[in-house]
Amino acid sequence: MSFDLIIRGGTLPDGRVTDIAITGQTIADIAPHITADAGEVIDATGKLVSTPFVDPHFHMDATLSYGIPRINASGTLLEGIALWGELREMLTVDAVVERALQYCSLAVSKGLLAIRSHVDVTHAGLVGVQGLLEVRERVKDVIDLQLVAFPQDGWYRSAGAEANLIRALDMGVDVVGGIPHFERTMQAGADSVRAACELAADRGLMVDLHCDETDDPMSRHIETLAAETLRCGLQGRVAGSHLTSMHSMDNYYVSKLLPLIAEAGVAAIPNPLANIMLQGRMETYPKRRGMTRVPEMLAHGIPVGFGQDSMRDPWYPLGTGDMLDVAFMGLHVAQLSSPDQMRSCYEMVTTSSAAIMGLDYGLEKGRVASLIVVDAADPIEAIRTRPPRLAVVSKGRVVARNTPVQGTLATDW
Repeated sequence: MSFDLIIRGGTLPDGRVTDIAITGQTIADIAPHITADAGEVIDATGKLVSTPFVDPHFHMDATLSYGIPRINASGTLLEGIALWGELREMLTVDAVVERALQYCSLAVSKGLLAIRSHVDVTHAGLVGVQGLLEVRERVKDVIDLQLVAFPQDGWYRSAGAEANLIRALDMGVDVVGGIPHFERTMQAGADSVRAACELAADRGLMVDLHCDETDDPMSRHIETLAAETLRCGLQGRVAGSHLTSMHSMDNYYVSKLLPLIAEAGVAAIPNPLANIMLQGRMETYPKRRGMTRVPEMLAHGIPVGFGQDSMRDPWYPLGTGDMLDVAFMGLHVAQLSSPDQMRSCYEMVTTSSAAIMGLDYGLEKGRVASLIVVDAADPIEAIRTRPPRLAVVSKGRVVARNTPVQGTLATDW
């Protein structure tokens, strides 16, 4: 028997050392010693082999737009939203496509093969939607790109946003989005959560809301989201992104809230880089960390995936497209320092996020042959050093290669 590709001697995240044989787009075999020939063999001895990196929360319509038309001087979330409103009026489909494809190329080189991108539907022209639908089609053989219809200025607060969101879904956008804490009143926010869940239930879609992205402990739309998930029968299909208000809530209320989220099967998507940068801006000291309660969520069995959120845009001036940077920051901010907790951070940028997006990723026979070879011995070492992805395989095809980092020292030690 001959295969198209064999990855030999790689170490899986659970410590097993194995060969992986690929035929077409499928893992044909996985075993300690595969003796068959292959069209190509990659020696992964001593290297970590895992499923690809997954980003469950990104804004690809805004990426690489930093400084257009100006820089976010205050660094706040609200100025970023206002600045995006100015940039949105200048967008063209060609510009969205050009920047998004540039980002996708970077992502692939980092082993990032699945991205959920929110796309603003506020403007009636739906320029971002048009652009990212084109990008989704162009990258589909390499990247699994999900799009979320996102009413940045509010489902009800922005005139026409609900109709635009429905038009975006009709055009082929995958997921229902929202931003309840940005509505004019708490009641309007709750109504928007209800509308989003009902729309998703009617259409058989998933829901992913920007939810409680604020320091305000009274922003409690995640409670409504959990209740509406149960009412509409959407368990396992709903995510609350950010959830930063939970870092300000009192512990008694959170002790009630976390079991409700778990019962509803609602996933949480913190965004460590953006959350630590944007939250707490109105405070002096002490200054809160600005990320939701990840350890407590994990303890309650709530699915958690780390997102990147932004790169070089009105909200975040940095970013590398590397989900290991996201895991590194998340580990520190959430104080996830035990070996098991550090390994969970790797899962939150791979398998956990893939499950939240409903993707069939896994290093098992019969699964889609998408994987990465990382120049590290294990997940913890990968997070610590953020090394090159030596090989990136998407749907059976090697789509990127990188060389190990090597240096030459001249010392008298």
